[in-house]
Amino acid sequence: MKTLTCLKPGEFAYADSSAPLLKPGHAIIKVKRIGICGTDLHAFEGTQPFFNYPRVLGHELAGEIMDIENHSEYRIGDLVSIIPYFSCGTCYACSQGKTNCCSKLNVFGVHSDGGMSEFILVPTQALFKDQSLDLDALALLEPLAIGAHGINRAQIKPGEFVLIVGAGPIGLGAAAMASVAGAKVIMLDMNQNRLDFAKENLNIPFTINPNHEDASHALKEITHGQMPQVVIDATGYKKAIENSFQYIAHGGTYVLIGLQLAELSFSHPEFHKREATLMSSRNATRDDFQWVADSMRQNFFDPALFITHRIAFDAVASEFPTLMNPSNGVIKAMISL
Repeated sequence: MKTLTCLKPGEFAYADSSAPLLKPGHAIIKVKRIGICGTDLHAFEGTQPFFNYPRVLGHELAGEIMDIENHSEYRIGDLVSIIPYFSCGTCYACSQGKTNCCSKLNVFGVHSDGGMSEFILVPTQALFKDQSLDLDALALLEPLAIGAHGINRAQIKPGEFVLIVGAGPIGLGAAAMASVAGAKVIMLDMNQNRLDFAKENLNIPFTINPNHEDASHALKEITHGQMPQVVIDATGYKKAIENSFQYIAHGGTYVLIGLQLAELSFSHPEFHKREATLMSSRNATRDDFQWVADSMRQNFFDPALFITHRIAFDAVASEFPTLMNPSNGVIKAMISL
């Protein structure tokens, strides 16, 4: 089988290797779709934290079950998505159902070799099936579930103003799921094309480009002076994260989906007087995958709208660098095998 490995920052290589053999508690999947995400791009450019090379990338996956032990839920031929957060099942987080932040978490395609291969071996507990979804939608479940988890963490109530900072794929997914939850969604980004995408394709009612207007003033106008009850960072950029503390309503909640390695600074008196809540949001759970799948099935949004670029597996090594260029307007690039 053919596998694509990121040997080091800026360098991919194809290689032929033996197909995996079935192990107890696992399934062999023929990979059909691979979504390219920010983690993959950062790994390629050498800026992904906690990362080692060489590494087979790819964790936004959909494929067909080729072999599996007798199982009550899955059969050979089933189309499935992969929940790529392999957990220990025994730590405190796992005992609380928070397998997304397991203390020994192994993220497929990040901490171990992932899905940029013709066939993969994965634990059966990582499989997710929904017969109503096609391969593209199944591959999109993971990135959209990241946003869904942040929305679930915030416990959004219908009618609340929710500010999503960052209109990349994760932010757009969070915005879509916030809309499903009944929120009045506001998106803030300096990329006007992505804000336009959010408005035109996801029906996001409010967008703010701080290059064109004062963000605080615009938020006060939109929220009738109250500011957003929930603020979600989907950028991972230190300056953006710290700047957004000023946007939280009194009694509001700030959720960090984006990851920043540096220390963060903010005014404790300002945060304290709001009695605000600050929380992180890591990965996603099976319940988040299910919520996204249900939302797709009920046509709350069209998952196909997120896919702006398609790449054949044989062309990934040559075309991957072009995805780093913002002028290409990439929202989600999808690899087909």
